[in-house]
Amino acid sequence: KEAVQKTIKCGTRDLGYARYECLGCEGNPRPVFVCFTCKSRFCHKCGKKYTDDWSDKQQEMIFNVPHRHMVFTIPKELRRVFYKDRKKLNELSKQVAEVFKFYYDRKSKKRHLKVGVITVIHTFGRDLKFNPHIHTLVTEGALDNRHEWVSSEYISYDFLRKSWQKVLLDLMKKWFPENQRVLEMINDLYKRYPNGFYVNAERKMKGAKGAAKYIGRYLARPVIAEYRIENYDGEKVHFWYEDHRTGKRKDVTWPVYKFIFNLLQHIPPKHFRMVGRFGLYSRRSYQKANQILSLYSFVRTKQLSFLFERKKRKKTYRQRMIEAFGQDPYICPCCHREMELVEIWHNDYGFLFHYMEEVECIKTWRIYNDAKKHKAG
Repeated sequence: KEAVQKTIKCGTRDLGYARYECLGCEGNPRPVFVCFTCKSRFCHKCGKKYTDDWSDKQQEMIFNVPHRHMVFTIPKELRRVFYKDRKKLNELSKQVAEVFKFYYDRKSKKRHLKVGVITVIHTFGRDLKFNPHIHTLVTEGALDNRHEWVSSEYISYDFLRKSWQKVLLDLMKKWFPENQRVLEMINDLYKRYPNGFYVNAERKMKGAKGAAKYIGRYLARPVIAEYRIENYDGEKVHFWYEDHRTGKRKDVTWPVYKFIFNLLQHIPPKHFRMVGRFGLYSRRSYQKANQILSLYSFVRTKQLSFLFERKKRKKTYRQRMIEAFGQDPYICPCCHREMELVEIWHNDYGFLFHYMEEVECIKTWRIYNDAKKHKAG
C-alpha cells in the first residue's frame, strides 16, 4: 500500500518541491516547480532513473574482463514456496554463487580460484505471472592464490543445470526437513527433470561497459512497459507480450483488478535486497581484485586508463531534462536568464529554505506552518 501511494504522488507537489522564479523579470513568467520523486521500486519513472544510475556506477566498478549473462530458473512446481516467503529468494542468490564456487574448486583445489558473481532477482515473466528467476553476471575466469588470472570461457550446460537442481532441492530439504510431501516432490522432480533445471547461459559480453548496461536492464525494470498497454476501458485492460518460446506476439485482455493484482504481487518487501555480490565482487575481495585486474588489463591493452579510478557524477535533473527534451528547465522564457531558487518544501519536514527567510514575516509564517503540521500529526 505504501509503495502504491508513493507512486501515485510521484512528481506532484504532495511529496515536496523546489520552486524557481526569475526575480525582477518584467515579463512576469510563471514560477517553475521541480517536484520531488517517490523513489519507489514500483514507479516507472524512478525505476528508470535508478537503473540508469546503477548502470553508470557499474561501468566504473565491473572488472574489464569477459563476462557471461546467465539466467537460473525455478520450475513451476516450486514457485509457490517463494511466493509465500520472498526472503527465501535471497538464499537462492547465494546458491547461484555456490554453483560457480564448486565448479572452480573442482577445476583446481590447490590454486583456490575465486570467480566474480553479480546476481539480480526477478519475480516476473513477460506475461506478468509470478515466475522467480535469478539473472547472473559472472566473470569468464577467476583469480588464483598467486593473483594470476585464469581464463575459463566454457562451463558445461550439463554441469550448470544439474548443479543448480541439486543446490535448489537441497535447500528444500533444509527448509522442510520433516515434511513427507516435500521429500516425495523432490524425488519426483529428480525423475521429471533428469537433465537438471533450465539455465540460459548464451549471452557473452566482452567489455565492462556492455556488461553493465545489459544487466542494468534487469535491475529495476518495471513489470510491464507502458507501451505494451493497448487499451483500458474502465473495466478491462488489453496488453500484449512477446512469447519467448515462439517469438510471436500474444494479446491478453484481463479484468482491471486481475491486472492490478498481477502488478502488485511483484512489489518486493521493504529493504529486500535485489542485487547480490559474491566472490571477487564481494566487499571483502573487491578492492584488491580490482587493483590486480586493472593491472592485468593494462598489461594486455597498454591503456593507462585501466590503472586509474573512473568516477562519474550522477546526472542532475537539469542535465536529464536537457538530454531528453533539449530545453533547460531553469532558463526564463522571457529574459532568458537563469531562474533563482526561492523555496524548498518537503512533505515530511516542511519548509527547508526560503530566499527571504531572514525577514521577520517569513519566520513567523514558517513557525505557524510547522506548528499547524505538528498539531495535525
